[in-house]
Amino acid sequence: MEPVDLALVLAVDVSASVDFDEFALMLGGLAAAFEEPDVLAAAASGPRGAVAVAALFWSEAQEVALPWMRLASAGEGAAIAAQLRDAPRLPRAGATALGEGLVAALTLLARCPASATRQVVDVSGDGAGNRGRASGPVRDVAVAAGVVINGLAVLNEEPDLVQHYAAEVIGGPGSFVLPCADYVDFADAIGRKLVREMRGPAPEA
Repeated sequence: MEPVDLALVLAVDVSASVDFDEFALMLGGLAAAFEEPDVLAAAASGPRGAVAVAALFWSEAQEVALPWMRLASAGEGAAIAAQLRDAPRLPRAGATALGEGLVAALTLLARCPASATRQVVDVSGDGAGNRGRASGPVRDVAVAAGVVINGLAVLNEEPDLVQHYAAEVIGGPGSFVLPCADYVDFADAIGRKLVREMRGPAPEA
């Protein structure tokens, strides 16, 4: 794959707290975002005019839901959207092993077939980690390696999840956590989040 401005891993919570209706709303919203003009414009806005995208579903186990794909045009956005809409719900729903999900996302990021100016992991979920290793130390290793981790906190299960993500999940220059009331609002929230990630942090004054 040719060099890109951004290598982006979408790390998506599919643990037992996400029911099948919520999963459908989440995946439908995520897929639709890659067909949005604002997202496509953001993907092409950097000096290299492209980003590389992959997606990981995580619970107690993890599965790659979208292999690495290049995004620089509407046609490529449509191809990404189609793969996401067809992605089966794997792995099996289980506990919220957030730290393990981060490890798997970082492993996938390291396997990106394109050199990238920036590396970002985009974590979305509706609960704090409750199984496996803690997310904070994994986050710290990632940040030390130059990776930025951002979060989208869906608040229907845990209203204080933004604070948890801020303390234990996100990190790196310009990192942020975006709140989302529920999965009905997911499509709008993930679209805004992708635009912000693809355009990168604002230059310092």
